[in-house]
Amino acid sequence: MVIGRRIAAFNFRELFVLCKVFLKSPLYLHPTYKATKITVAISNRLYGKLHHKNNRTNAFRHALWNYLICKYCLQVARTPENAMNWSKKITDLHERLSPNDGLEKMMDLHNNKIGRELFLDADVNEEDITSILKQITSEAVKVSSLAEIQEVKKNLVFIEKLKTPL
Repeated sequence: MVIGRRIAAFNFRELFVLCKVFLKSPLYLHPTYKATKITVAISNRLYGKLHHKNNRTNAFRHALWNYLICKYCLQVARTPENAMNWSKKITDLHERLSPNDGLEKMMDLHNNKIGRELFLDADVNEEDITSILKQITSEAVKVSSLAEIQEVKKNLVFIEKLKTPL
């Protein structure tokens, strides 16, 4: 499983940081894991391994992941704002611990934010959010600099051109 392999690849410091976050907020562990697992399953079903590149499908995955973390953690968080804060905390941590640098990291952080904002704007089921995100993904903006990412406010962004059509 991709999630298990990613955790197994953590060094001691990274694992310690992750454990510390969940020890402070243990009720978030299960819904966050569930959101992560479902996000990967949907992304694999729709795009195969393409979503592991820095393309539109990766933007889809990041936005969906944040949306689902917010949705599944809402019961624990009690307010949409708290759910969004948790999603930001855990996905920012993921980016901090990931091997991505510079433009890739900023792209992921931007797409994470779009997913959280979508959560505030739309209370829909997983099937509908997938359709909505597929449409938003088709409108994603290709960027080549940090400045370009900062200029894009409401669209998903990507770096790498997708070689096959969505």
